[in-house]
Amino acid sequence: MAESVVVNHVSKTFTLQNARTLKQRFVRRSRSERVNPTFLALDDVTFTVQQGEAIGLMGLNGSGKSTLLKLISGVLRPDKGEVLTRGRIAGLIELGAGFHPQLSGRENIYLNAAILGMSEAEVNQKFDEIVAFAGINKFLDSPVGRYSSGMFARLGFSVAAMADSDIFIIDEVLAVGDPPFKKKCMARIREVRDEGRTIVYVSHNTTQVRKLCTRAIVLEEGRLSFDGAVADAVHHLRYDEDPSGDEDGEGGEI
Repeated sequence: MAESVVVNHVSKTFTLQNARTLKQRFVRRSRSERVNPTFLALDDVTFTVQQGEAIGLMGLNGSGKSTLLKLISGVLRPDKGEVLTRGRIAGLIELGAGFHPQLSGRENIYLNAAILGMSEAEVNQKFDEIVAFAGINKFLDSPVGRYSSGMFARLGFSVAAMADSDIFIIDEVLAVGDPPFKKKCMARIREVRDEGRTIVYVSHNTTQVRKLCTRAIVLEEGRLSFDGAVADAVHHLRYDEDPSGDEDGEGGEI
């Protein structure tokens, strides 16, 4: 089986801009505080995903999950190590990413699809299917800057889900959607998985990860702390000990 994603000793550092002006720099230094300190978002992360695998990427907020997805998708580059991928990548890694707020939903379908590597002919062929899946027909010619977060998620997921790809990545942006749309999205993700595509799925919803994935990777403070069965990953994170957890992941409105 071919390797689909290879993450090899990857590290990524960001600078925390806490002093943008000369005055702010002076004040922080007078308090013996660090000026614009660095933050190690990912620290020597290594793993491999085989073609056709569906893996869940789990961890607490701030553990580095979204940063890792952006590295896999090519939005960011690692400071150390390398990320190798095979084939076309599609997905939704950030709400509103790839959309221009002043353009209409119709225009943004073509814009976002082009960013995902789709040709105009491909978009024309799948346009009606994208619009039908998103369910925002009456808002299609309105600027997306007027859309709610839920409508952003609908349109962004619909474009990504209809794109031909070898690797499908999805962040927990679907948390803003309503229950019927979430179910439709999960059904579509299962179809993508059953087509033999590679899936990297970020979610705190353990029920969804269990249903969709056969393997889970856990990040803790930027380091890979677990790689194995989903049930063991849930136990590793102690999610199964939280009686207040939302296992159904329902809720939220568009």
